[in-house]
Amino acid sequence: MLDINFIRENADVVKAGAAKKRLEVDIDRLLSLDSERKILRAKLDDSKAEQNRMSATIAKAEGDERTQYIERMRSLKDGMAETETLYAAILEEWQKIMLTVPNIPDMTVPEGTDDADNQEVRTWGEIPSFAFAPKDHIELMTANGMADFERGAKVAGFRGYFLKGDGVLLANAVSQLALSHFMTKGFDPMIVPSLVRRETFMGTGYLPQGEDDLYKTQDGEYLAGTGEVAAMGYYMDEVLDGTELPKKMLAYSPCFRREAGSHSKDTKGLIRVHEFFKWEQIVLAEASHEGSVQLHEEITANSEEFMQKLGIPYHVVVNCGGDLGLGQVKKYDIEAWMPSQQAYRETHSASYFHDFQTRRLNIRYRDAEGKMQFAHSLNNTAVAMPRVLTMIVENYQQEDGTICVPEALVPYVGKEILGRRS
Repeated sequence: MLDINFIRENADVVKAGAAKKRLEVDIDRLLSLDSERKILRAKLDDSKAEQNRMSATIAKAEGDERTQYIERMRSLKDGMAETETLYAAILEEWQKIMLTVPNIPDMTVPEGTDDADNQEVRTWGEIPSFAFAPKDHIELMTANGMADFERGAKVAGFRGYFLKGDGVLLANAVSQLALSHFMTKGFDPMIVPSLVRRETFMGTGYLPQGEDDLYKTQDGEYLAGTGEVAAMGYYMDEVLDGTELPKKMLAYSPCFRREAGSHSKDTKGLIRVHEFFKWEQIVLAEASHEGSVQLHEEITANSEEFMQKLGIPYHVVVNCGGDLGLGQVKKYDIEAWMPSQQAYRETHSASYFHDFQTRRLNIRYRDAEGKMQFAHSLNNTAVAMPRVLTMIVENYQQEDGTICVPEALVPYVGKEILGRRS
Protein backbone atom coordinates (compact mmCIF):
# COMPACT_ATOMS: atom_id res chain seq x y z
CA MET A 1 0.00 0.00 0.00
CA LEU A 2 1.29 3.44 -0.88
CA ASP A 3 1.08 6.31 1.59
CA ILE A 4 -1.89 8.56 0.76
CA ASN A 5 0.26 11.68 1.16
CA PHE A 6 2.75 10.26 -1.35
CA ILE A 7 -0.12 9.54 -3.76
CA ARG A 8 -1.45 13.10 -3.40
CA GLU A 9 1.98 14.66 -3.92
CA ASN A 10 2.90 12.35 -6.82
CA ALA A 11 -0.44 11.66 -8.48
CA ASP A 12 0.93 11.76 -12.03
CA VAL A 13 3.73 9.34 -11.14
CA VAL A 14 1.25 6.92 -9.53
CA LYS A 15 -1.03 7.13 -12.58
CA ALA A 16 1.90 6.45 -14.90
CA GLY A 17 2.94 3.46 -12.77
CA ALA A 18 -0.56 2.00 -12.94
CA ALA A 19 -0.62 2.49 -16.70
CA LYS A 20 2.75 0.75 -17.05
CA LYS A 21 1.36 -2.21 -15.10
CA ARG A 22 -1.79 -2.19 -17.27
CA LEU A 23 -3.92 -1.72 -14.16
CA GLU A 24 -6.94 0.56 -13.85
CA VAL A 25 -7.35 2.70 -10.74
CA ASP A 26 -9.20 5.99 -10.34
CA ILE A 27 -6.63 8.18 -8.58
CA ASP A 28 -8.67 11.34 -9.04
CA ARG A 29 -11.65 9.73 -7.29
CA LEU A 30 -9.36 8.51 -4.51
CA LEU A 31 -7.99 12.00 -3.90
CA SER A 32 -11.49 13.49 -3.95
CA LEU A 33 -12.61 10.93 -1.38
CA ASP A 34 -9.53 11.65 0.71
CA SER A 35 -10.39 15.34 0.83
CA GLU A 36 -13.97 14.54 1.85
CA ARG A 37 -12.67 12.07 4.43
CA LYS A 38 -10.45 14.69 6.03
CA ILE A 39 -13.23 17.30 6.13
CA LEU A 40 -15.70 14.88 7.71
CA ARG A 41 -13.08 13.60 10.18
CA ALA A 42 -12.34 17.17 11.28
CA LYS A 43 -16.05 17.87 11.59
CA LEU A 44 -16.53 14.79 13.76
CA ASP A 45 -13.56 15.71 15.93
CA ASP A 46 -14.93 19.23 16.42
CA SER A 47 -18.38 17.85 17.27
CA LYS A 48 -16.86 15.41 19.75
CA ALA A 49 -14.98 18.25 21.44
CA GLU A 50 -18.19 20.31 21.56
CA GLN A 51 -20.03 17.32 23.01
CA ASN A 52 -17.45 17.03 25.80
CA ARG A 53 -17.71 20.74 26.58
CA MET A 54 -21.51 20.61 26.62
CA SER A 55 -21.52 17.55 28.90
CA ALA A 56 -19.48 19.52 31.43
CA THR A 57 -21.86 22.49 31.12
CA ILE A 58 -24.97 20.32 31.55
CA ALA A 59 -23.50 18.84 34.72
CA LYS A 60 -23.38 22.33 36.24
CA ALA A 61 -26.62 23.77 34.78
CA GLU A 62 -30.05 23.74 36.44
CA GLY A 63 -33.68 24.22 35.52
CA ASP A 64 -34.62 25.61 32.10
CA GLU A 65 -31.00 26.26 31.24
CA ARG A 66 -30.19 22.59 31.75
CA THR A 67 -33.18 21.58 29.59
CA GLN A 68 -31.97 23.87 26.77
CA TYR A 69 -28.49 22.43 26.91
CA ILE A 70 -29.84 18.88 26.82
CA GLU A 71 -31.89 19.75 23.72
CA ARG A 72 -28.80 21.23 22.07
CA MET A 73 -26.89 18.06 22.96
CA ARG A 74 -29.60 15.94 21.33
CA SER A 75 -29.40 18.04 18.15
CA LEU A 76 -25.61 17.77 18.17
CA LYS A 77 -25.76 13.98 18.48
CA ASP A 78 -28.25 13.72 15.62
CA GLY A 79 -25.91 15.75 13.43
CA MET A 80 -22.96 13.62 14.46
CA ALA A 81 -24.85 10.45 13.59
CA GLU A 82 -25.52 11.74 10.08
CA THR A 83 -21.90 12.76 9.66
CA GLU A 84 -20.65 9.41 10.96
CA THR A 85 -22.86 7.55 8.47
CA LEU A 86 -21.52 9.65 5.61
CA TYR A 87 -17.95 9.33 6.91
CA ALA A 88 -18.25 5.53 7.09
CA ALA A 89 -19.45 5.36 3.48
CA ILE A 90 -16.66 7.64 2.27
CA LEU A 91 -14.05 5.70 4.27
CA GLU A 92 -15.23 2.35 2.90
CA GLU A 93 -14.91 3.52 -0.72
CA TRP A 94 -11.57 5.18 0.07
CA GLN A 95 -10.18 1.96 1.56
CA LYS A 96 -11.36 -0.13 -1.40
CA ILE A 97 -9.59 2.12 -3.88
CA MET A 98 -6.47 2.36 -1.71
CA LEU A 99 -6.17 -1.43 -1.86
CA THR A 100 -6.14 -1.30 -5.67
CA VAL A 101 -3.44 1.36 -6.03
CA PRO A 102 -0.38 -0.44 -7.43
CA ASN A 103 3.19 0.12 -6.41
CA ILE A 104 5.28 2.14 -8.85
CA PRO A 105 7.53 0.00 -11.08
CA ASP A 106 11.22 0.80 -11.25
CA MET A 107 12.35 2.88 -14.21
CA THR A 108 14.37 -0.10 -15.47
CA VAL A 109 11.21 -2.22 -15.88
CA PRO A 110 10.52 -2.56 -19.62
CA GLU A 111 7.21 -1.66 -21.22
CA GLY A 112 4.96 -4.56 -22.18
CA THR A 113 1.60 -6.21 -21.81
CA ASP A 114 2.34 -9.76 -20.64
CA ASP A 115 5.09 -12.37 -20.24
CA ALA A 116 5.69 -12.42 -24.00
CA ASP A 117 7.21 -8.96 -23.58
CA ASN A 118 9.65 -9.95 -20.81
CA GLN A 119 13.28 -9.34 -21.79
CA GLU A 120 16.15 -11.80 -21.49
CA VAL A 121 18.94 -10.61 -19.20
CA ARG A 122 21.38 -13.54 -19.34
CA THR A 123 21.63 -17.27 -19.99
CA TRP A 124 23.57 -20.07 -18.34
CA GLY A 125 24.40 -23.63 -19.33
CA GLU A 126 24.48 -25.58 -22.55
CA ILE A 127 21.18 -26.81 -23.96
CA PRO A 128 21.50 -30.61 -24.22
CA SER A 129 21.68 -32.33 -27.58
CA PHE A 130 20.44 -35.93 -27.55
CA ALA A 131 21.52 -38.70 -29.91
CA PHE A 132 18.04 -40.16 -29.51
CA ALA A 133 14.46 -38.90 -29.44
CA PRO A 134 14.08 -37.44 -25.92
CA LYS A 135 10.99 -38.23 -23.88
CA ASP A 136 8.94 -35.86 -21.77
CA HIS A 137 8.84 -36.07 -17.98
CA ILE A 138 5.43 -37.72 -17.96
CA GLU A 139 6.65 -40.69 -19.98
CA LEU A 140 9.97 -40.87 -18.14
CA MET A 141 8.53 -40.72 -14.63
CA THR A 142 5.66 -43.08 -15.41
CA ALA A 143 7.92 -45.70 -17.01
CA ASN A 144 10.35 -45.52 -14.10
CA GLY A 145 7.71 -45.74 -11.39
CA MET A 146 8.52 -42.23 -10.18
CA ALA A 147 5.01 -40.80 -10.55
CA ASP A 148 1.45 -41.97 -11.13
CA PHE A 149 -0.79 -39.49 -12.89
CA GLU A 150 -3.80 -41.70 -13.57
CA ARG A 151 -4.26 -42.63 -9.93
CA GLY A 152 -3.44 -39.05 -8.97
CA ALA A 153 -6.40 -37.86 -11.03
CA LYS A 154 -8.58 -40.66 -9.62
CA VAL A 155 -7.83 -39.64 -6.03
CA ALA A 156 -7.29 -35.86 -6.23
CA GLY A 157 -9.02 -34.88 -9.46
CA PHE A 158 -7.72 -32.65 -12.23
CA ARG A 159 -3.95 -32.04 -11.98
CA GLY A 160 -3.65 -34.68 -9.25
CA TYR A 161 -0.51 -36.80 -8.99
CA PHE A 162 1.42 -39.25 -6.81
CA LEU A 163 5.18 -39.14 -6.45
CA LYS A 164 6.63 -42.54 -5.61
CA GLY A 165 9.84 -44.55 -5.55
CA ASP A 166 12.74 -42.71 -7.10
CA GLY A 167 10.49 -39.70 -7.58
CA VAL A 168 10.29 -39.33 -3.80
CA LEU A 169 14.04 -39.82 -3.43
CA LEU A 170 14.69 -37.13 -6.03
CA ALA A 171 12.24 -34.65 -4.49
CA ASN A 172 13.67 -35.21 -1.03
CA ALA A 173 17.22 -34.77 -2.34
CA VAL A 174 16.33 -31.47 -4.02
CA SER A 175 14.76 -30.24 -0.77
CA GLN A 176 17.81 -31.20 1.30
CA LEU A 177 20.20 -29.55 -1.16
CA ALA A 178 18.07 -26.40 -1.11
CA LEU A 179 18.11 -26.30 2.69
CA SER A 180 21.88 -26.68 2.75
CA HIS A 181 22.54 -24.18 -0.05
CA PHE A 182 20.34 -21.34 1.15
CA MET A 183 21.41 -21.67 4.79
CA THR A 184 24.96 -20.93 3.64
CA LYS A 185 23.55 -17.67 2.25
CA GLY A 186 22.45 -16.61 5.72
CA PHE A 187 18.81 -17.66 5.58
CA ASP A 188 17.10 -19.06 8.68
CA PRO A 189 14.84 -22.04 7.87
CA MET A 190 11.21 -22.06 8.94
CA ILE A 191 8.32 -24.46 8.37
CA VAL A 192 5.37 -22.10 8.00
CA PRO A 193 1.58 -22.55 7.97
CA SER A 194 -0.28 -23.02 4.70
CA LEU A 195 -3.64 -22.25 6.31
CA VAL A 196 -3.52 -18.50 6.78
CA ARG A 197 -5.94 -15.77 7.87
CA ARG A 198 -7.36 -13.25 5.41
CA GLU A 199 -5.53 -10.31 7.03
CA THR A 200 -2.16 -11.72 6.04
CA PHE A 201 -3.24 -12.22 2.42
CA MET A 202 -4.46 -8.63 2.37
CA GLY A 203 -1.16 -7.49 3.83
CA THR A 204 0.97 -9.27 1.25
CA GLY A 205 -1.23 -8.04 -1.61
CA TYR A 206 -2.72 -11.37 -2.71
CA LEU A 207 -6.18 -10.12 -1.73
CA PRO A 208 -8.54 -8.76 -2.81
CA GLN A 209 -7.39 -9.05 -6.45
CA GLY A 210 -6.17 -12.68 -6.39
CA GLU A 211 -9.08 -14.32 -4.61
CA ASP A 212 -10.07 -16.47 -7.61
CA ASP A 213 -6.78 -18.38 -7.40
CA LEU A 214 -7.05 -19.20 -3.69
CA TYR A 215 -8.71 -22.10 -1.91
CA LYS A 216 -10.90 -20.89 0.95
CA THR A 217 -12.05 -22.89 3.97
CA GLN A 218 -15.53 -22.75 5.47
CA ASP A 219 -14.04 -21.01 8.51
CA GLY A 220 -12.71 -18.11 6.43
CA GLU A 221 -9.01 -18.98 6.22
CA TYR A 222 -7.21 -19.46 2.91
CA LEU A 223 -4.66 -21.99 1.68
CA ALA A 224 -1.51 -20.15 0.64
CA GLY A 225 0.18 -20.57 -2.72
CA THR A 226 3.56 -19.58 -1.26
CA GLY A 227 5.31 -19.56 2.10
CA GLU A 228 5.84 -15.82 1.63
CA VAL A 229 2.36 -15.10 3.01
CA ALA A 230 2.84 -16.76 6.40
CA ALA A 231 6.49 -15.69 6.72
CA MET A 232 5.59 -12.04 6.15
CA GLY A 233 2.76 -12.36 8.67
CA TYR A 234 5.27 -13.61 11.26
CA TYR A 235 6.32 -10.03 12.04
CA MET A 236 2.93 -8.38 11.45
CA ASP A 237 2.24 -5.46 13.84
CA GLU A 238 5.76 -5.67 15.29
CA VAL A 239 8.65 -3.23 15.62
CA LEU A 240 11.92 -4.87 14.59
CA ASP A 241 15.38 -4.14 15.91
CA GLY A 242 16.95 -2.12 13.11
CA THR A 243 20.41 -3.44 13.97
CA GLU A 244 19.24 -6.96 13.11
CA LEU A 245 18.20 -6.10 9.54
CA PRO A 246 18.16 -7.61 7.04
CA LYS A 247 16.19 -10.58 8.33
CA LYS A 248 16.46 -13.50 5.94
CA MET A 249 13.91 -16.31 6.19
CA LEU A 250 13.82 -19.57 4.26
CA ALA A 251 10.20 -20.68 4.44
CA TYR A 252 9.04 -24.21 3.63
CA SER A 253 5.40 -25.13 3.16
CA PRO A 254 2.90 -27.10 1.13
CA CYS A 255 1.35 -24.71 -1.39
CA PHE A 256 -2.06 -24.67 -3.05
CA ARG A 257 -3.28 -22.84 -6.16
CA ARG A 258 -6.53 -23.20 -8.02
CA GLU A 259 -4.81 -22.15 -11.27
CA ALA A 260 -7.89 -20.12 -12.18
CA GLY A 261 -7.76 -19.14 -15.82
CA SER A 262 -5.17 -21.82 -16.61
CA HIS A 263 -7.47 -24.75 -17.37
CA SER A 264 -6.09 -25.14 -20.90
CA LYS A 265 -2.42 -24.72 -19.93
CA ASP A 266 -0.13 -27.62 -18.98
CA THR A 267 -3.06 -29.89 -18.28
CA LYS A 268 -0.84 -32.96 -17.93
CA GLY A 269 2.25 -33.64 -15.87
CA LEU A 270 3.91 -31.71 -13.06
CA ILE A 271 4.44 -28.24 -14.50
CA ARG A 272 1.16 -26.77 -13.29
CA VAL A 273 -0.50 -28.54 -10.35
CA HIS A 274 -2.89 -27.57 -7.56
CA GLU A 275 -0.71 -28.85 -4.70
CA PHE A 276 3.06 -28.59 -4.46
CA PHE A 277 5.94 -27.88 -2.06
CA LYS A 278 8.25 -24.92 -1.98
CA TRP A 279 11.21 -23.33 -0.26
CA GLU A 280 10.93 -19.53 -0.43
CA GLN A 281 13.46 -16.78 0.30
CA ILE A 282 11.94 -13.83 2.21
CA VAL A 283 13.88 -10.74 3.27
CA LEU A 284 12.97 -7.79 5.51
CA ALA A 285 15.43 -4.95 5.13
CA GLU A 286 16.04 -1.29 5.84
CA ALA A 287 14.00 1.29 3.95
CA SER A 288 16.53 1.94 1.21
CA HIS A 289 15.91 1.69 -2.52
CA GLU A 290 19.58 1.05 -3.19
CA GLY A 291 19.60 -1.63 -0.51
CA SER A 292 16.55 -3.32 -2.00
CA VAL A 293 18.10 -3.31 -5.47
CA GLN A 294 21.27 -4.92 -4.09
CA LEU A 295 19.31 -7.56 -2.17
CA HIS A 296 17.16 -8.26 -5.22
CA GLU A 297 20.25 -9.09 -7.24
CA GLU A 298 21.56 -11.17 -4.32
CA ILE A 299 18.52 -13.40 -3.90
CA THR A 300 18.35 -13.88 -7.66
CA ALA A 301 22.00 -14.94 -7.67
CA ASN A 302 21.28 -17.38 -4.81
CA SER A 303 18.73 -19.19 -6.94
CA GLU A 304 20.91 -19.08 -10.04
CA GLU A 305 23.71 -20.74 -8.08
CA PHE A 306 21.27 -23.43 -6.97
CA MET A 307 20.22 -24.11 -10.57
CA GLN A 308 23.89 -24.23 -11.55
CA LYS A 309 24.47 -26.85 -8.87
CA LEU A 310 21.71 -28.89 -10.47
CA GLY A 311 23.33 -28.34 -13.87
CA ILE A 312 20.09 -27.24 -15.54
CA PRO A 313 20.36 -24.68 -18.37
CA TYR A 314 18.33 -21.54 -17.74
CA HIS A 315 17.91 -17.91 -18.60
CA VAL A 316 16.89 -14.89 -16.53
CA VAL A 317 14.27 -12.45 -17.77
CA VAL A 318 13.22 -9.08 -16.40
CA ASN A 319 9.45 -8.84 -16.27
CA CYS A 320 7.70 -6.09 -18.20
CA GLY A 321 5.25 -3.71 -16.57
CA GLY A 322 2.19 -5.69 -17.60
CA ASP A 323 3.61 -8.86 -16.02
CA LEU A 324 4.15 -7.30 -12.59
CA GLY A 325 1.84 -7.84 -9.64
CA LEU A 326 0.15 -5.10 -7.67
CA GLY A 327 2.94 -4.62 -5.13
CA GLN A 328 6.06 -5.47 -7.12
CA VAL A 329 8.56 -2.77 -7.98
CA LYS A 330 10.65 -5.09 -10.14
CA LYS A 331 10.77 -8.81 -10.82
CA TYR A 332 13.11 -11.31 -12.40
CA ASP A 333 12.01 -14.77 -13.54
CA ILE A 334 14.41 -17.68 -13.87
CA GLU A 335 13.22 -20.06 -16.56
CA ALA A 336 14.79 -23.52 -17.00
CA TRP A 337 15.17 -25.43 -20.24
CA MET A 338 12.60 -28.16 -20.98
CA PRO A 339 13.80 -30.44 -23.80
CA SER A 340 10.32 -31.86 -24.48
CA GLN A 341 8.94 -28.38 -25.16
CA GLN A 342 12.11 -26.89 -26.65
CA ALA A 343 11.46 -23.89 -24.46
CA TYR A 344 12.36 -22.27 -21.15
CA ARG A 345 9.79 -22.63 -18.36
CA GLU A 346 9.60 -20.59 -15.17
CA THR A 347 11.09 -22.03 -11.98
CA HIS A 348 11.75 -18.90 -9.88
CA SER A 349 10.38 -15.38 -9.42
CA ALA A 350 12.39 -12.75 -7.53
CA SER A 351 10.66 -9.51 -6.52
CA TYR A 352 11.09 -6.48 -4.33
CA PHE A 353 8.27 -4.34 -2.96
CA HIS A 354 9.77 -1.40 -1.03
CA ASP A 355 7.33 -0.81 1.89
CA PHE A 356 4.18 -1.83 -0.01
CA GLN A 357 3.63 -5.02 1.99
CA THR A 358 5.06 -3.88 5.30
CA ARG A 359 2.85 -0.78 5.36
CA ARG A 360 -0.18 -3.05 5.03
CA LEU A 361 1.19 -5.47 7.62
CA ASN A 362 2.49 -2.73 9.92
CA ILE A 363 6.05 -4.09 10.11
CA ARG A 364 8.36 -1.32 11.30
CA TYR A 365 11.79 -0.69 12.76
CA ARG A 366 13.69 2.19 14.35
CA ASP A 367 16.50 3.51 12.20
CA ALA A 368 19.88 4.77 13.49
CA GLU A 369 18.32 8.15 14.34
CA GLY A 370 15.52 6.51 16.28
CA LYS A 371 12.91 7.31 13.62
CA MET A 372 10.21 4.72 12.99
CA GLN A 373 10.32 3.32 9.43
CA PHE A 374 8.41 0.69 7.51
CA ALA A 375 10.79 -2.09 6.48
CA HIS A 376 11.34 -3.08 2.84
CA SER A 377 10.42 -6.61 1.73
CA LEU A 378 11.70 -8.97 -0.95
CA ASN A 379 11.07 -12.58 -1.90
CA ASN A 380 12.26 -15.19 -4.33
CA THR A 381 11.66 -18.86 -4.91
CA ALA A 382 14.40 -21.06 -3.52
CA VAL A 383 12.97 -24.14 -5.25
CA ALA A 384 9.47 -25.38 -6.06
CA MET A 385 8.64 -29.07 -6.33
CA PRO A 386 7.59 -31.06 -8.21
CA ARG A 387 8.05 -28.58 -11.09
CA VAL A 388 11.86 -28.61 -10.94
CA LEU A 389 11.81 -32.42 -11.11
CA THR A 390 10.49 -32.18 -14.65
CA MET A 391 13.58 -30.25 -15.77
CA ILE A 392 15.91 -32.63 -13.98
CA VAL A 393 14.55 -35.83 -15.46
CA GLU A 394 14.24 -34.40 -18.96
CA ASN A 395 17.71 -32.84 -19.09
CA TYR A 396 19.40 -35.87 -17.48
CA GLN A 397 17.57 -38.65 -19.34
CA GLN A 398 19.53 -41.43 -21.05
CA GLU A 399 18.76 -43.44 -24.15
CA ASP A 400 17.71 -46.50 -22.12
CA GLY A 401 15.06 -44.43 -20.33
CA THR A 402 16.91 -44.05 -17.03
CA ILE A 403 17.92 -40.73 -15.49
CA CYS A 404 21.34 -39.65 -14.29
CA VAL A 405 21.32 -37.98 -10.91
CA PRO A 406 22.91 -34.50 -10.91
CA GLU A 407 26.25 -34.72 -9.12
CA ALA A 408 25.17 -32.34 -6.35
CA LEU A 409 22.18 -34.58 -5.52
CA VAL A 410 24.00 -37.93 -5.45
CA PRO A 411 24.90 -37.69 -1.72
CA TYR A 412 21.24 -37.10 -0.89
CA VAL A 413 19.73 -39.64 -3.31
CA GLY A 414 22.27 -42.35 -2.49
CA LYS A 415 22.77 -43.48 -6.08
CA GLU A 416 23.80 -42.13 -9.46
CA ILE A 417 21.06 -43.56 -11.70
CA LEU A 418 17.29 -43.40 -11.27
CA GLY A 419 14.79 -45.70 -12.93
CA ARG A 420 14.60 -49.07 -14.55
CA ARG A 421 17.13 -50.12 -17.13
CA SER A 422 15.44 -51.48 -20.24
